[in-house]
Amino acid sequence: MMKKMSISTSKTSLVLLLCQIISALDVPLDSKLLEELSQPPTITQQSPKDYIVDPRENIVIQCEAKGKPPPSFSWTRNGTHFDIDKDAQVTMKPNSGTLVINIMNGGKAEAYEGVYQCTARNERGAAISNNIVVRPSRSPLWTKEKLEPNHVREGDSLVLHCRPPVGLPPPIIFWMDNAFQRLPQSERVSQGLNGDLYFSNVQPEDTREDYICYARFNHTQTIQQKQPISVKVFSTKPVTERQPVLLTPTGSTSTKVELRGNVLLLECIAAGLPTPVIRWIKEGGELPANRTFFENFKKTLKIIDVSEADSGNYKCIARNALGSVHHVISVTVKAAPYWITAPRNLVLSPGEDGTLICRANGNPKPSISWLANGVPIAIAPEDPSRKVDGDTIIFSHVQERSSAVYQCNASNEYGYLLANAFVNVLAEPPRILTPANKLYQVIADSPALLDCAYFGSPRPEIEWFKGVKGSILRGNEYVFHDNGTLEIPVAQKNNAGTYTCVARNELGKIQNEVQLEIKDPTMIIKQPEYKVIQRYGQVSFECIIKHDSTLLPTVTWLKDNDELPDDERFLVGKDNLTIMNVTDKDDGTYTCIVNTTLDSVSASAVLTVVAAPPTPAIIYARPNPPFDLELTGQLERSIDLSWLPGDENNSPITSFVIEFEDALHEPGVWRYQTEVPGSQTTAQLKLSPYVNYAFRVIAVNRIGRSQPSEPSEQYLTKSASPDENPANVQGIGSEPDNLVITWEPLKGFQSNGPGLQYKVSWRQKDVDDEWTSVIVANVSKYIVSGTPTFVPYEVKVQALNDLGYAPEPSEVIGHSGEDLPMVAPGNVQVHVINSTLAKVHWDPVPLKSVRGHLQGYKVYYWKVQSLSRRSRRHVEKKILTFRGNKTFGMLPGLEPYSSYKLNVRVVNGKGEGPASPDKVFKTPEGVPSSPSFLKITNPTLDSLTLEWGSPTHPNGVLTSYTLKFQPINNTHELGPLVEIRIPANESSLILKNLNYSTRYKFYFNAQTSVGSGSQITEEAVTIMDEAGILRPAVGAGKVQPLYPRIRNVTTAAAETYANISWEYEGPDHANFYVEYGVAGSKEDWKKEIVNGSRSFFVLKGLTPGTAYKVRVGAEGLSGFRSSEDVFETGPAMASRQVDIATQGWFIGLMCAVALLILILLIVCFIRRNKGGKYPVKEKEDAHADPEIQPMKEDDGTFGEYSDAEDHKPLKKGSRTPSDRTVKKEDSDDSLVDYGEGVNGQFNEDGSFIGQYSGKKEKEPAEGNESSEAPSPVNAMNSFV
Repeated sequence: MMKKMSISTSKTSLVLLLCQIISALDVPLDSKLLEELSQPPTITQQSPKDYIVDPRENIVIQCEAKGKPPPSFSWTRNGTHFDIDKDAQVTMKPNSGTLVINIMNGGKAEAYEGVYQCTARNERGAAISNNIVVRPSRSPLWTKEKLEPNHVREGDSLVLHCRPPVGLPPPIIFWMDNAFQRLPQSERVSQGLNGDLYFSNVQPEDTREDYICYARFNHTQTIQQKQPISVKVFSTKPVTERQPVLLTPTGSTSTKVELRGNVLLLECIAAGLPTPVIRWIKEGGELPANRTFFENFKKTLKIIDVSEADSGNYKCIARNALGSVHHVISVTVKAAPYWITAPRNLVLSPGEDGTLICRANGNPKPSISWLANGVPIAIAPEDPSRKVDGDTIIFSHVQERSSAVYQCNASNEYGYLLANAFVNVLAEPPRILTPANKLYQVIADSPALLDCAYFGSPRPEIEWFKGVKGSILRGNEYVFHDNGTLEIPVAQKNNAGTYTCVARNELGKIQNEVQLEIKDPTMIIKQPEYKVIQRYGQVSFECIIKHDSTLLPTVTWLKDNDELPDDERFLVGKDNLTIMNVTDKDDGTYTCIVNTTLDSVSASAVLTVVAAPPTPAIIYARPNPPFDLELTGQLERSIDLSWLPGDENNSPITSFVIEFEDALHEPGVWRYQTEVPGSQTTAQLKLSPYVNYAFRVIAVNRIGRSQPSEPSEQYLTKSASPDENPANVQGIGSEPDNLVITWEPLKGFQSNGPGLQYKVSWRQKDVDDEWTSVIVANVSKYIVSGTPTFVPYEVKVQALNDLGYAPEPSEVIGHSGEDLPMVAPGNVQVHVINSTLAKVHWDPVPLKSVRGHLQGYKVYYWKVQSLSRRSRRHVEKKILTFRGNKTFGMLPGLEPYSSYKLNVRVVNGKGEGPASPDKVFKTPEGVPSSPSFLKITNPTLDSLTLEWGSPTHPNGVLTSYTLKFQPINNTHELGPLVEIRIPANESSLILKNLNYSTRYKFYFNAQTSVGSGSQITEEAVTIMDEAGILRPAVGAGKVQPLYPRIRNVTTAAAETYANISWEYEGPDHANFYVEYGVAGSKEDWKKEIVNGSRSFFVLKGLTPGTAYKVRVGAEGLSGFRSSEDVFETGPAMASRQVDIATQGWFIGLMCAVALLILILLIVCFIRRNKGGKYPVKEKEDAHADPEIQPMKEDDGTFGEYSDAEDHKPLKKGSRTPSDRTVKKEDSDDSLVDYGEGVNGQFNEDGSFIGQYSGKKEKEPAEGNESSEAPSPVNAMNSFV
C-alpha cells in the first residue's frame, strides 16, 4: 500500500528554503532527511524597520531564525555590540533572539531609542536582520496661544488654523464643538490635509464660540484639545458674490514628490460665492482608472499604488457662476529600492559551480553591496571559490568550507533592501526514500510507474534490475526518469515481479526492492440495450461484468448522468436494473458504471416510454400552452404583455401564470411574475432596472398546468442605482477579537445595474468614532479583525453599483466575539429545606468578567454517597440551568439521608466559565419506600408464614416494621384490625392462632425516625381442616392466588402527570378507580373513577418534584384494592412560570384591597359631609414625591444628585457605561427557582454626549492614565 509522507511543523522553514534551490542538486521533501541535513541560519521573523513603540508598554524587538544546528543570537545597538547581560531591564526569550525590554517596572522607553540589528549564527554561517530603528511614540502638549475672536463679513472666506503639536507618529486631526459633536462639513466648509478648517464663504449660521481642533495620537491613545476659537459673522446687505480664489495651494503652480507604491494625495480648496466646485484633470493623459478616488467633496484627489507612470502635471479647476481659477501640481514619483531578482539559497555538492544574483530597481537607481556572514565582503575571510561581479557572486568548485550566508544590500536615498541567501555545500552518501517492498498494482496494457526517490551529494546514479539477481534493465521497453522513476509504458502479465533500484555515488551505494502486480481489466460482457415500453409496464436492463478475481467491483446505475430517483419502483439487482410501473418521466438514458480500485468501465442504453392505446372516452386534459406573445407599451418600470390562449381540452382555463427569465443574471431560470384570471389575455407587468426580460405564459385548468408558451422577445431595462439594501444584516463575532458582519446579498435583478458592490460600515457603539467603511464585492460576509472582546458595534451595509448608492441603510447593533467567562461565582451557600429539596445561593459574577451575553448560571450537583449504606457508587452529575442573572435556585429530587456536592458556573454564548469550589451538603432522613416484597407461604389451619425484603430506598436508618392484618368474610367485609411492631433486623414472621379457612388482608411498612413509609398489601387464606371439601389439591405448601385481584401496578411519571397501569384477574365488567395522595401525608386519599374497564389511567394536575402514593381498586368489591406504589414527578422546568393572575391567593388579595379602598372612600365621604378636614396637603408636604428624587445606582435607594463636573482625563476603555439596570424582584415561591429563570434586567445605552457631559459616575475609571496631555479629553477614545 502507498505510504503517506508528511513534513513536521518544526521543519517548515527548512522546507520553504530548500524548495527555492536553483542549483542542479534537488533536496526531496522527506521529513527524516530534512532533520539530518545541516543548514545555515535563516531569519524567519523580525520587527519592522521603523518600529514605533508605546512608551507605557514593554518593548519587544523580534528576531527569529531557523537552522541546523540551531543558531545562537547576538545584537548590536547603534553599530556597537549590545551586551544584554549588563542591563537588568533587557532579556532574550529562550531559543530565540527576540529582546524584551521591561518598561513596566520603572524603565524609560527613551533610554532605549536607537538602531538595533540581530545576528543569528551557527557553524555554517551568520544571517543578519534589517536595521530596526526603535523610537517611542510621542504626544506633546499643545503650545499655549492667545486666540482672538474672528470677526468676518458674510460671504467672505475664512481659515481656522489648527497647528497641532508635532507627534510621533503624526496625529489625526478633527474638529468638534463643546458638546463633542463633529462639526458638519460640506462643499462650503471642510477640513484640509493640514488640519485647518476652510470656509469658502461664511454664513450667519457659522457664528459660534466653540470651534475646537482635536489631535488624536493613536500610539499613546491620547487626544489633545486646542483652545476654542470664536467666529462672529456680521451681515452686510447686499452680500457681494465673488469669483473663485484658491485658499490652498497658493500661486498657480506647485510641486509634489511621492514614492512608488504609496498613496498620492493632492488638494485644492477655493474661496468664492457661490461656493466653487472643484474638478481635476491630468494634463496630457487620463486619470488612472480603478485607482483614482475623490474625497472631501472632490477637493482631494487620491491615487493609490502610484508608479512612475503617474508622474506628470495635475490641474485642479475651481469654478462658480462668476468664473474659474486653476492650479497645476507637478508630480514626480520616486522609488525606494524594490526587487527584480532577490538572491535565492544555493545547495551545492563539493566541486560544483553556482551563482547568487541580486538585482533591484528604484529611482534613483540603487547601489548594490554584498556581505558575507554579516561582514562586508571586502574585509570578509577570503574564499577562493567565489568571485564578486557587481550584482552577481560566482562560485566555482566549491568545498564544504564554502558554506556561508551572504547578504545583498540595495539602497538609494529613499530606503534600502536587505536579503539573506545561503550557500550550503553538502557531502552525503546515497539514500533511497521510497519505502521498501512497496506494492504497485496496475491493469494490463496500462503504464506502470515504479518510484525510486533518492538523495545524495554528489547526485547518485540510478540503475534498475528485475529480480534479485537479474541483469540491468535497458532498451526501448523501459523509460528511465531523472527522479529515479522506472516507467513501463505498456505493462503485460510477464512484467509482474520484483524490481530492484540501486543508487550509488563516490560516498556509497544503497538499493531498494519494490513489487509489481498486473491485474486483468474489468469488462462489461452483457451491456444494457435500447428499450421501448408502454406506460405502466415493466422494463429491465442487464449489466453483466467480468473482472480480476482479486479486485472487488462496485456497480452504480445513473439516469441521465445523475443518481436514480428515490423511488421504490427502481429495483437494483446484482446484474440488472428493473423499473416497475413505468411512467413518462422515466424516459431517458440509463448508464451502468463498474468501478474497482484500479479501473472503471461503463455502458448506456436509452428507454423510450410510449402511450397505451387510446380509449374512446372523453379526455379531460391540461390546456395547450398559450401562443403569439406580444410586448407593447415599453416603459422603464412597466410593460404590457398580451397572448392568445391554447385549446382548453374540455376543461375551462381558470388562470394564467406569467413567468420571467433574466437572461442577463440568471439565464435559463424562470421565476414567478404574476397570475391573472383565465378570462384575461393581457397584463401590465412591473419591471426592475437592468434586467433583460423574457416572458412566458402557462395556462391552468382543473386538470393541471399547461406546458409553458414559447418565450416572448427580450426587453432590456435601463440601469439605475439600487432601490434597496441587503436584508438581515447582523454583526456577531466568531472569535474574541473579531466582528463578523453578514447580510443577505441582493439577487441579480435587484442590483439595478452593473458593478454591484456593498459598502460595509461599522463603528464602536457609544464611542464617537467616525464610521470605518470598506467596499467589498458581491459577497455576503466581511470580517473585522482586531476588535476588543465583546463590545457593541453599530453596523450598516449599503448596496451600490456603477450608477450610485442605494438609500442610506438603517443601523443594527452587533457585538464583537465573546470569550469564556473569567470568574467563578462566589459565596456559594446551600440551605437544605427537607430530605429531597435544597436551595442554593451564590453571588453574581461582575458583568465585565462575563465577556459575552450572560446566559445564566449552571449548578452541577451529584450524590457522593448514601449515609445509611456508606457505599459509594458511580457519580452521575446532574445539571440545572438558571437563565439570566439569578442568584439562587432550587435543587429538587434529592435522595434523603445522602451526602452531595455541588458547584456553580456562569454561562455566556461562548460557553461555561470556571467552576466555584465544590460545596458539600447533606440531606436529612426521610420516610422509607415500601418493602421490596411481601410473600405469604406455608399456610396451615391456624398459621401463615410472612417473608419480606427491606426497602429498596431506606432513606435513613430503619427502626422497625409494622404489620397490620384483618380477616375478610365472604361478603368482603373487613374484620377487626390487628397491629404488630417488628424489629428492623427481622425478615420473616410466623403468625399463629389464626382462624382456619379464613382470608386475611395484610398491610406491611417500614419506619425510620422520621416516620412510616409506604405500605405493601397482600391477601392469603388459611387452609380448611381435614373434613373440609375445599382442601387444595396441588401446591399445598403455597398460598393459592386470590380471585379476583389487581397486581403489577406500575407508574410512569412526568412533570405534572403520571400514567398508571395494572393487571386484573377476576370477573368481567369490573369498574375500577384510582386513589392517590402525597407520600407520607396524613391527608385523605383522592379518588378518580376510571371510564370503562380500561387497565390504565392518567393522573393530571400533579405538583412537580413531589412523591406520590397510588393504589387501584374495583367498585362493588369492598376492600378489594391493589398494593400501594410510590412514584415521584419530575422537577419543574424554569421555562414554565406560574401566571400570578390566575392564582387563587392573588385574586383573593386583590378583592381584599378593592374592599378596603371602598371602605376608605365611604369614610372620607362621611367625614367631609360632617365638615371635618382631611390633611392631605400636609401629608404630601411631609412625604415628598419619591418619583422626583434621584435613585442611587448601587442599592436602588433614593439619594442626592450630583452635578459636579469631572475634569479628569479620559482614557480609552475607561468610560463608565451609562447603563441603568432595573432588576426584577425574585419570588421565593415561583417555579422559576427550579432553573431556566427569567432575566429581569433591562439595559439602556447612553450616547457619547451622556458620557462626557460632566456628570460623575459611581464606578471608578479603568485603564492607565497617561503622564502626558492633561487636557480634559486627552485620553478620549477614537472619534474618527
